[in-house]
Amino acid sequence: MARRRYQKGTLRKRGKRNPVWELIWREDFIKPDGGIGRRLISAILGPVGGMTRRQAMKAAEDILRPLNQGKMLPQSAITFADFVDRYFVPHGFPTLKLSTQRRYRQTLNTHLLPAFGHSKLCEIRALDPQRFVLQKMEQGLGWEAANHFRNLMSKIFATAKKWGFHSGENPASGVELPEKKPVREKHILEPPIIPRLVAALEEPVRTMVLLALLTGLRVGEILALRWKDVDFTSGVIRVEQSYYRGITGSPKTKGSRRTLPLCTALRDALLAFRGLSVPMGEALAFQTAKGTPYSDTNLLHRFLKPAGRRLGIPWLNWHTMRRTHATLFQVAGGSLRDAQAQLGHSKASTTLEIYTLPIPTHQREAVEKLSELLTNVGELASPMESLTLPTQRIQ
Repeated sequence: MARRRYQKGTLRKRGKRNPVWELIWREDFIKPDGGIGRRLISAILGPVGGMTRRQAMKAAEDILRPLNQGKMLPQSAITFADFVDRYFVPHGFPTLKLSTQRRYRQTLNTHLLPAFGHSKLCEIRALDPQRFVLQKMEQGLGWEAANHFRNLMSKIFATAKKWGFHSGENPASGVELPEKKPVREKHILEPPIIPRLVAALEEPVRTMVLLALLTGLRVGEILALRWKDVDFTSGVIRVEQSYYRGITGSPKTKGSRRTLPLCTALRDALLAFRGLSVPMGEALAFQTAKGTPYSDTNLLHRFLKPAGRRLGIPWLNWHTMRRTHATLFQVAGGSLRDAQAQLGHSKASTTLEIYTLPIPTHQREAVEKLSELLTNVGELASPMESLTLPTQRIQ
């Protein structure tokens, strides 16, 4: 960065008919290549007839004071579009999952670049992304889309600051959204329907669905599963890879690389399915005739959706199995921490708030038990007197 110099600036009169006081000074700025340059900046202080030179000098000192105190950082001269195309995409995208890259690219081309592409990074203020996301929601886009816009803009500005292309505050970090309202109802499979669904499916979808229900694996993790990752002797499944739109790579997050228990029912089902083929250690557990992974969308629309419609569950999809596993796992006695490990979530809040749904029958059973306790008034006094409060037990 260029050495900071104390500046008094140059004060001069400008114009003949209606002369004004003009202040000229030098200011550091960030070049499009990330280097630091210096440029002349000018500002009109006021009419000569309305202020004396001394007053103009005082106004100049007020303008230059933040600069001389080091409170004004160099501003970037690069536009939002240039930074995205020349730096963020070439150097930031390779660190992201392919699915994330595709979503970012679509969002940039469709929404962010048309709105902010010609603006310099330093010209985008906090109000601009705030106004932008609210306008998008008024046009019919949902809360999740607006939140995605906010997060991507925040990531771009944080990256620009980290790489030296932006010195100001992140204008997207303070964007606020309205209260989130559920757009679509979330569903799980009730236990009685699960055997009927499994029986209605053909291989390999039948075993894939059973695997999803009993392990909580993502569909991409199922498609990339290899026989060498299934240890029938130790009774575990190792999640090492994921498949998405033609690309096999690492699982979605760091926590997604995990080892899961292989229950007896699933072990028997996998052994029976393996007997239908001649697998090798590196072979995919579920593969096409060409030895390649299946397409999750093809399996969904050709097999899963039709079976769901026949059974009266038209909302059935791959994610339904994962949400069903998360919910029934905890109903069966598994802890929230264990459910988080099963699903490969980085945060327990994701498991609890997004993937776990209440089951009405279990809620009713709990309420009935509570009702029996509270309505037996005659028998309530003596048992309750002997109980200690939770706070007393902690003490």
